[in-house]
Amino acid sequence: MTARPPAERDSTGSLNVDVLVIGGGGAGLAAAVSAAELGGRVVLVEKNRYLGGTTGMSVGSISASRTRLQRRAGIEDDLGAHFEDLGAFAGDLVPFDNLELRRVYVENSGPTLEWLVDKGVVFFGPMPEPPNSRPRMHNVLPSSRAYISVMSRAARRLGVQFMLRTSASEMLIEEGVIAGAVCTNEDGSRVTVRASKGVILAGGDFSANRQLKASYISDAVEDVDAINRTSTGDGLMLGISVGAVVRNGHIATGPQLRFIMPPHRPLLQRLPPWRALALVMAAAVRVIPDRLLRPAVMAFATSYLAPTPEIFAKGAILVNNRGERFTDEKKTPWLDVPAQPNGEAFIILGGGLRAQLTKWPDFISTAPGVAYAYIDDYRRSRKDIFHESADIPGLAALIKVPPDALYRSITAARSDTPGPFVGLGPVKSWIVTTEGGLAVDQHMRVLNDEGNLIEGLFAAGSNGQGGVLLEGHGNHVGWAFVSGRLAGKAAMTSRPRTERDTA
Repeated sequence: MTARPPAERDSTGSLNVDVLVIGGGGAGLAAAVSAAELGGRVVLVEKNRYLGGTTGMSVGSISASRTRLQRRAGIEDDLGAHFEDLGAFAGDLVPFDNLELRRVYVENSGPTLEWLVDKGVVFFGPMPEPPNSRPRMHNVLPSSRAYISVMSRAARRLGVQFMLRTSASEMLIEEGVIAGAVCTNEDGSRVTVRASKGVILAGGDFSANRQLKASYISDAVEDVDAINRTSTGDGLMLGISVGAVVRNGHIATGPQLRFIMPPHRPLLQRLPPWRALALVMAAAVRVIPDRLLRPAVMAFATSYLAPTPEIFAKGAILVNNRGERFTDEKKTPWLDVPAQPNGEAFIILGGGLRAQLTKWPDFISTAPGVAYAYIDDYRRSRKDIFHESADIPGLAALIKVPPDALYRSITAARSDTPGPFVGLGPVKSWIVTTEGGLAVDQHMRVLNDEGNLIEGLFAAGSNGQGGVLLEGHGNHVGWAFVSGRLAGKAAMTSRPRTERDTA
């Protein structure tokens, strides 16, 4: 495919393109590449100074079925089984699921993963993740940054024009059709981008928007931090401004407790996203003994994954930086942590529990299908948050809390207080992602509250989630690329506005 020349400003100062993509994460890049592959002249605007979005911050797995990696491993998969397994992940939320979009995801997950592989993305696996009845979790190498590197290069080769540090501030409507957007650079300058075939919203979720969290979820989560602090729901609000509606706005992944990030990114995240390196790693994963591979996996798992709530059922407690126990850990401690000083707390383990968290099923956190993280993994991989002492005063000194208060908290929780003691943390409460997305049809075309098309408007990723439930690992990233690819194709195959006007 020959790259299209970059868009130029007309006599009014506007840029004229076929497709405008708003958002530069996985969904936006997939949409831009998909539209450009069909010959479209595409402009992508991204408010941050770099591409990546939440996709670039993710663990990076994609759950997909009927892939070449499955076939290579001798795994025969079935789309019907994949569809049913997604329902098992959803659990009590199944009544809220959009089954039409679930079917869209299942049918397109495999072809989309192959599309990514053909672009140069490297995966290892697939790995099992119950209740999936077959191994479907494909893990990107060397890290999720590979998606952004590969897809941005593909976009540039196809002539996609990136406008970074630029936000879409207002939708452009002409004769009832979405015709583009007014975009504002961080220096305040404005440009109108006219899109003859459509605008694709791919601006991420609203986990960092206090007003939307309070409105759609509850006031209780308004102060809970977002993993991605730039996920402010901009695309959703643009859609709402022209009559779109949000489906499943009340559902979120989180709040959940997570350890603060290490002072230095894990090695896997620091590796350059080179294809040659990824291929070497993929080959190595197949032959390196688990005992040598495990330390690298654990360094990643203990940095990015949440401690299981089950450790509180087994006797762990939470204290704040005054050494005070402030919550019933068996209920909803993630709602109480944000109100503590600095929004932080420590997980305290007594000697008995410390000795117990050494083998399955007694783990601290898990990378599903890869490995479980136990007390020794945290001792080795997270020295910055692992604090151990033979007695309570020694632990208090390590986590810098008043010893008398910590003693009262521990002894009040347990009749016996055998050491040694472990303090893990700080932990904070986070919303990983919100699940609310604009209502869309199976082609990612945005709908209004009456179910009618908003002509010229498409959505992908979190903006186009449309009510489909993406519980389980690998489904959010998978949906980002599936929906982005479909949205780009749908925008390019829709009739130009001038043809609709004369039909």
